[in-house]
Amino acid sequence: MPVSQLYKRGDSGLAIQEFVQRLQGLGLLDKDHSDSFDQALDDAVRHFQQQRGLLVDGIVGPHTIRALDEAHWVLGDRLLTYQVSHLLRGDDIVTLQKRLTEMGFAPGRIDGIFGRQTFLAVQDFQRNVGLGADGTCGPATLSALDRLAKTVQGGAPTALREQAALSRLGATPAGRIIVVDAGHGGPDIGLSTGLCELSEADIAFDIATRIEGRLTALGASAFLSRPSDLDTELDEQTRAEFANQAGADLVISIHAESVDNAIANGVATYFYGTPTTHSTVGEQLAQLIQDEIVARTELLDGRVHDKTWDLLRWTTMPAVRVEIGYLSNPTDAARLADPGFRDAIADAIVIGVHRLFTEPA
Repeated sequence: MPVSQLYKRGDSGLAIQEFVQRLQGLGLLDKDHSDSFDQALDDAVRHFQQQRGLLVDGIVGPHTIRALDEAHWVLGDRLLTYQVSHLLRGDDIVTLQKRLTEMGFAPGRIDGIFGRQTFLAVQDFQRNVGLGADGTCGPATLSALDRLAKTVQGGAPTALREQAALSRLGATPAGRIIVVDAGHGGPDIGLSTGLCELSEADIAFDIATRIEGRLTALGASAFLSRPSDLDTELDEQTRAEFANQAGADLVISIHAESVDNAIANGVATYFYGTPTTHSTVGEQLAQLIQDEIVARTELLDGRVHDKTWDLLRWTTMPAVRVEIGYLSNPTDAARLADPGFRDAIADAIVIGVHRLFTEPA
């Protein structure tokens, strides 16, 4: 599918025809819909985006296009194998991960990515049913999956494993590896308005360094995902891979918001989740951080939300993204320009992390 352009209401052409066909196949659009990006298609795109935990804007860009491609795969359509340099993604992998989880195997988080943990779970399953343990899900493995009954119901085992992995490391942040991701950087300055002399990238990096120092003082090993003098842009998958390779226990990503409406204001925190599965520890951490920021600042409570954004999805550990205020709002922008306010934000986030380890779930 085309990925280099943004498509919106009023557009037409071959790409729109393909979007129509995909959404029709998902039952979100009438079969007799024309090949034009009209209001009905806009509504269907927004419905799909909401279902998939994407930004709901009715615009078909790279993330929505990729999600449309992933959504059309059904388990059995293709050979599923572990490709280190280009991990397979799709709804067929979601189904496989759910099947394995229901049978007591451990494919990791149900995220639709055929990563190493899913590969190892397939191997484990194959050994248990007497198949060659090559980690590839082909006809014989699919047949065995269909024959065997569920032994565990629902996605609870994934949540329990995630919580257990966190608990095994003790009841303090000391000794934990925590990656603090300052959004944007380098040529990508993020959002910038005349209401604040700092860009989103500058604000994110400043807060990230304050968090890093405080976590280090608590005995944690804190790493920044990027330097201040970044030469090139880093996409979210690259940042997630950094955290995965570092063996991080948590990831905290810092961003700010900006919209056309200057009234919009406040803080919101995001964790990985879909309508059928989510990171329980990620949700817990998001809520703790959100509560601390709201309690310690005058920012409006925008609550916590589940999303499938790349950094949240591609990290193999719990990750949260904190959207700290709106640069398009005069009051929020003035607060973010104040170093003392950024100190309060850093304090709140670190206290949220501390509470995650020291308080019972």
